[in-house]
Formats: sequence, structure tokens, C-alpha cells
Amino acid sequence: MSELARIEALALDDARLVVRVSGEIDLSNARDVMDAIGGAVPSEASLVIVDLSETLYLDSAGIAMIFRLAQRLSYLRQELRLVVPKHAAIRAVLELTSVPQVIPVQDALIESPDSN
Repeated sequence: MSELARIEALALDDARLVVRVSGEIDLSNARDVMDAIGGAVPSEASLVIVDLSETLYLDSAGIAMIFRLAQRLSYLRQELRLVVPKHAAIRAVLELTSVPQVIPVQDALIESPDSN
């Protein structure tokens, strides 16, 4: 993993995993970030929440990585959700590229068992 991004995975329970990505995702590290996220996801997880609250930069390679990750997880019958605060600089990039129309985007991480 490059020094541009850091990945931290936290299981909320047996079915839900939060993966926090902090730093930057660009052409130089998008593949590594995707591989790190994929490697952190156990097969029994049905929901993967990628928390981008601390992601400061996201270019077109990062957007493509998010779509590829969603596709990879869907093959495994796992759902992807993103957490991006409304005020985050990368939120505009996600909205311009129609990510929220394909992948659910939440404003904040909600950790209660009945959250959807």
C-alpha cells in the first residue's frame, strides 16, 4: 500500500464490515486500495461499508475503483455502501459521476444493528 492512503477494517458484527480509507485515492494507488479492501472482507460479510470520511482526494481512477469494487462484491453476493459526509470535497466528485445512483451513499456511519 502506498503512503497516500491508509486502510483500516473493523467488523461491526459477523455480517457487517466497515473499511475506513484515509488519505488519497488516485491512479498511482487505486488498484492497491481495491486489493487491500478486497483482502479485508471476509466471505461471510453481507455488507461492506467503505467509509471515505477521511479521504481527501479521489480522481477518476478512484471512481473506477469504487465501481469495480461494487461489481466484485456483487459477484460474491455482498453489498457495498459508501460513507461520505455532505461537506466532503469528494462528495461532489461522486455526485458528478453518478455514483449515488448505483451505490448507496450515506452522510455518516450508522452502527446500530437495524440500520439500513
